[in-house]
Amino acid sequence: MKVIVGGIIEKDGKYLLVQEAKEKAYKKWNFLAGHLDFNESLKQGAIREIKEKTGCDVELDGVCYIANKVLEDDLFVMVVFNAKLVKETIEFDEEEILDVKWFDYEEIINKMDNELRENYIKTAIINQRNNLIASNDIVSVLND
Repeated sequence: MKVIVGGIIEKDGKYLLVQEAKEKAYKKWNFLAGHLDFNESLKQGAIREIKEKTGCDVELDGVCYIANKVLEDDLFVMVVFNAKLVKETIEFDEEEILDVKWFDYEEIINKMDNELRENYIKTAIINQRNNLIASNDIVSVLND
């Protein structure tokens, strides 16, 4: 099982997306996410992944999307946080990311169907835009 964590960052009506460099999603735009590391909380993983993908520092103030997907021989669970930008410093590993760019809501929702990695990106952004954000209080670390 894989756990994917990440975040949606909105600033002035625009959303920060990354363009994937990996072969299976080459040139597709995605929100800021990646695999949770061992011995890492969901929140720690999301903050780390956002930093690795964009160079930006964030604070998490809620959860805007949770999903799972059953694959032929595996399962993944995704937790996407609403992330507030603390420091915008765009830096990224060019082996993983081709570009980092701000897009306005209408462009993502109405014009990027074939450019997005998956349709769930729209769902997470729509949830964030509609303030469908659960409190961080629902996220716990069981061994604390």
